[in-house]
Amino acid sequence: MHDPSCLFCRIVAGEIPADVVHETGRTIAFRDIAPQSPVHVLVIPREHVVSLGAAEDDQASLFGELMLAARDVARKTGLSDSGFRTVLNSGPDGGQEVMHVHAHVLGGRSLTWPPG
Repeated sequence: MHDPSCLFCRIVAGEIPADVVHETGRTIAFRDIAPQSPVHVLVIPREHVVSLGAAEDDQASLFGELMLAARDVARKTGLSDSGFRTVLNSGPDGGQEVMHVHAHVLGGRSLTWPPG
């Protein structure tokens, strides 16, 4: 399913350029335009799914592939040995800004909590 009003669906369709890091048949990963760490890549399903909260039970394999694609992004960007953070925000109160589910892969510096 493609939502023509969705920024990420338009990236999947090739209507908006992106710095693609990794692709599979069901996922695409690209660099965030406002990175929060030296490496900040978004991993999305090609299929429009609004959020993790809106996911259906029959989409379990898609979400598994999303996480494995995040792993592959970490490998490709050199984060596997030092570590990385994967974040899924769900809904406006959860900090989700684009209503197309996406995993953030962050790394390239210490992300321990609390900072400092």
